[in-house]
Amino acid sequence: MAWAPDRPAARGRATGRNGTTGTTALEVLRALESGPRGLTEAEADARLARHGENVFPGRCPDAWPRRFARSLRDPFTAVLFSLGLVSAALAAWGTACVIAVLVTVSCVLRATGEHRADRSAAALRELVAATATVRRRPAEPDAPVTRELPVEQLVPGDVVLLAPGDLVPADLRLLRTTGLTVHEAALTGESAPAAKGTAGDLCLQGSSVVSGSATGVVAATGADTILSGALPQDRGPRLPGPFDRSVNGIAWTLVRFMLLTAPLVLVASALLRGRGLETLPFAVAVAVGLTPEMLPVVVTTALARGAALLARGGEVIVRRLPALHDLGAVDVLCVDKTGTLTQDRPVFDRAVDPEGREDPAVLHWAAVAALWTLHLAELPAPDALDEALLDADEERGSGADGVEGVAALPCGPGRRIASALVRVPGGYEPGYGPGGPEPVLPGNVRTLTGGRGPAGTYVLVVKGAAEDVLERCTRVADGADGTDGPGVADGRPLSTADRARLAARADALAESGLRVLAVAVAERPASTGPYAPEDEQELTLAGFVGLRDALAPTAAEALTVLAGHGVAVKVLTGDHPGTAARACRELGLDPGEPLTAARIDAAGDAELARLAARTTVFARCAPEHKARVVRALRTAGHTTGFLGDGVNDLAALHAADVGICPRDGVPVAREAADVVLASKDLTALGRAVVTGRRSTGHIAAYLRITLSSNLGNVIAMLTAGLLLPFLPMLPAQVLVQNLCFDAAQLSLAFDRPAATVHERPTVLRPRALFRFMTAFGLLNAAADLATFGVLALTLRSAGSTGGQTAFHAGWFTENLLTQALVMLLLRAGRDAAERRAPLPVRLATTGLAVVGLLLPLSPLGPALGMAALPPLYYGLMAVVLTLYGAALAAARKRALTQ
Repeated sequence: MAWAPDRPAARGRATGRNGTTGTTALEVLRALESGPRGLTEAEADARLARHGENVFPGRCPDAWPRRFARSLRDPFTAVLFSLGLVSAALAAWGTACVIAVLVTVSCVLRATGEHRADRSAAALRELVAATATVRRRPAEPDAPVTRELPVEQLVPGDVVLLAPGDLVPADLRLLRTTGLTVHEAALTGESAPAAKGTAGDLCLQGSSVVSGSATGVVAATGADTILSGALPQDRGPRLPGPFDRSVNGIAWTLVRFMLLTAPLVLVASALLRGRGLETLPFAVAVAVGLTPEMLPVVVTTALARGAALLARGGEVIVRRLPALHDLGAVDVLCVDKTGTLTQDRPVFDRAVDPEGREDPAVLHWAAVAALWTLHLAELPAPDALDEALLDADEERGSGADGVEGVAALPCGPGRRIASALVRVPGGYEPGYGPGGPEPVLPGNVRTLTGGRGPAGTYVLVVKGAAEDVLERCTRVADGADGTDGPGVADGRPLSTADRARLAARADALAESGLRVLAVAVAERPASTGPYAPEDEQELTLAGFVGLRDALAPTAAEALTVLAGHGVAVKVLTGDHPGTAARACRELGLDPGEPLTAARIDAAGDAELARLAARTTVFARCAPEHKARVVRALRTAGHTTGFLGDGVNDLAALHAADVGICPRDGVPVAREAADVVLASKDLTALGRAVVTGRRSTGHIAAYLRITLSSNLGNVIAMLTAGLLLPFLPMLPAQVLVQNLCFDAAQLSLAFDRPAATVHERPTVLRPRALFRFMTAFGLLNAAADLATFGVLALTLRSAGSTGGQTAFHAGWFTENLLTQALVMLLLRAGRDAAERRAPLPVRLATTGLAVVGLLLPLSPLGPALGMAALPPLYYGLMAVVLTLYGAALAAARKRALTQ
C-alpha cells in the first residue's frame, strides 16, 4: 500500500444506486441474483437486452444537418441572412443570391469542422477502449469459463476478476480481495491509492487497480453507475465565453450602424434629391457594404485551419471551434498537481533520525522491510513506495539484501503499516558495499537494541504512517550521546513529550511536501509460533523517511513556455498544501501562500475573487471548491482554462471559459470538455494556446481591414449620394467590389503573425476594434473624397460625355486599389509594413489590384455600368494612393505604439 499520512480518514462504505449493501459475499450475490460461478450466457444476453450496453450515456453527437442549422444562430450569419431576405423582398436577386452563397459556405465550414472534431474525439476514445476478465458459464450445468469480454457487454450480476493495472469496468461489489488498493484520483482527487478489502465494498467505475487482486460482482452498468450519474443535471446554461462575448458585441454594434445608415440614406435622398423608394436598393447595398460579409467564412476558416493543424499531429482535438479562440485568450490556466505537474510515482528524498539529522541507517531498515514485504507477502504487484525505497537503497549500496527474511505482514484495509521479521547472520555489519567507505553500522542490531542480542538475532522492522508507528513505540533511538557515524545510537524510553515532539517533526516533514513514513525496529527472540500483528509492539523508533512525487518530465519546460505566453498557472488539488507547494517550487513556480478549502469556504464571492487572483496553490479542494475558484477568477476578469480528467473536475470544466481533458480522462469529463489532449502534457497545451492566438490574430486583422475600409466607403457613399445627381455606386457594383475584397482577404489566414502575438492573450475587443475602425475609416473616406475631386477634374478636362459610368468606374478602381493597400499595411503584427508579405497575400492583393484596373476596361464593364477612364486619372490616382499609403503607415505606427 502507498501510505499517505496526510490523506483524510477513510470514508464509509459507499452504497450503490441499486441499494446492494450486503456485508458478505453470499448476500451480495443473492441481492444481484448471481452466483460465484457467474451468469450463464443466456442470462447475460437477457440482462444485456434489459439493461443496455455498459457505455457512458454521454450526449449523442449532433447530426450534420443539425449542426448546419445551429450555425445559422451565429450573430453575423443571422445579420447576413436578414439582409438577404430584405434583398429578395426588393427583387435584388443578385445581392440575395450572393448573400445566400456566403451564408451557406460559412455554415458548411463550421458544421464540417465540428463534425470532424467529434470524429477525432471518438477515435481517441477508441484508443482507451478496454476489456474485462469475466467468469461465465456456457449453460447452467457447465463449469465456469474465464475470458476477456468488451466492457460494453458487461451486465449486472457478472463476476469480474481484477488484477494490477486493470480499469474498474463498472460499479462492482467486492466478493474476495488480496491486498487490493485502487487509484481513485479521477473520482475523489486524492492521489494516494485507497485500500479495499471488506466483502460488499464498492469499487467504482473509473478507478484503477494499483496492487492486489480481487473478485467482484457487477452491481451497476451504463447509466446506472455512480460515475454516469455524477454529471450535474441542473448546471444551467453555460456562460458565454470570450469569443461569444466579442462576436456578439461586434455584431450588435454593426446592426446599430446598419439600422441607422439605411433610413439615413432614404431620408437624405428624399429631402435633398427628391428621390423616393427607388433609392431603397441602394440603401440596402450601403448596409451590405458596412457588413463584413465574409466574416463568418473567415472566422470559421481560420479556426478550422488552426484546429486541423493541431489535430494533424494527434496532440489536441478542438471539439468546439470557438474554443480555439478562447484558448488563445486564456490568461489563467488551472490544473491539478498529480499527473500534470507530477507523476503518480514517489521518489526518495531523505531519511532522518528522530533528531532530524540525515541518517542512512533509517533508509537501510526501511528498504529491508520493503524488500522482504515484497518477497514474503506474495503481493501481486510491487508497491510504489517500496520500489522507491529499494531504488534509493540500491543507489547508496547499503545492503538491504544482506539479511534473511523470515516473515512479513503487508498493509491492508484499515492497516497503514507493513512489517518484516528478518534474521541478521552472525557478524553482519551492513555497510556501503565493496570498495566503499569504512564499514559503519547503519542500523546495527546490537546498537538499536542496546547491545542485548547475540549474532543471528531476529529483528522486526516496521514502517508506515507516522502516527500508527509511533503508537507502537516505547523507545526512541537517541544520538545525543555523541556517538560518531551515521548509525542509530542507543535507544531510550519514549516519553509523552517525545511523542509530541516526534509527531510535530513528522508533521513538519509533511508540511514541506513529503510523504512521511516512520521506521521502527525491535529485537525478537526466535519463535516457533506464527508471526502476528500482536508482535508489532514495544518498538524502537529509528527515524523517518520522506518521499516526494516525481516531477512530470516536461512540466518545468511547459510552465516556462506558458509564462512566456502570459498564462499564469494555478494549482487546484486535493493534496496537502505542503505537497503541492513543494512541487511548485521544484518546477520554478512560486507557490506563495496556499489557500485551503476551509479558507475558500469562509470567503465571500467578492473576497474570493481577490484572493484567487493572487493565489497560486489551492489545496484540499473538493469539486465544489475547484468550480468556485474558477468562477471567482472569471469574475475577476480573467479568461480561465481548466485542465481536469476526473468526475471531481466536472463542475470546474463547466465553469471555465475553456474546459480541457486528456483522452484517458473519465468519459463524463471528456464529454464536458471543449478541448481533448492526447496526453496530460502541458507542452502540447502551450502549442494549442499559440495556435489559438494565431487564429485570433488572423480574424482581428480581417476585422480591422474590412471594417475600416467599409466604414470609409459608407461615409464616402453617403456624402457622394447627397452631392451627386446620381447614385455614386450601383448596388451591383457595391456587391462585386465587396466580393472581390472579401475573397482576397481569405489569404490573410496564411499570413505570418508577428512574434509578439505569442506573448500575451489575444482577444477580440469590440471597443478597441471600433476605435481603430473609426480612425482608419475616416482616413479611407478622405482618400475617397480626394478621388471624387480627381474624377471631377479629369472628367471635366477630358470632356467626357459618360460622366455617370466613368465616375462609377473611377471610384470602383480606386476602392479596390486602396483596399489592396490596406491589406498590405494593416496585416497582423507591428512590423507588418516592414516585413515581406507571404506569397498568398501578395497574390491576393495583386489580383485585387488587377481586377480594379482591368474590369472597367473589360467587356463586363458596360454590363456593370462602368466606362473607360482617361489616362490623366491614373496618374493623379497614383499620387492619391501614395499619399494615402504614407498616411496609413504613419497612423498605424502611432496606433500600435499607444
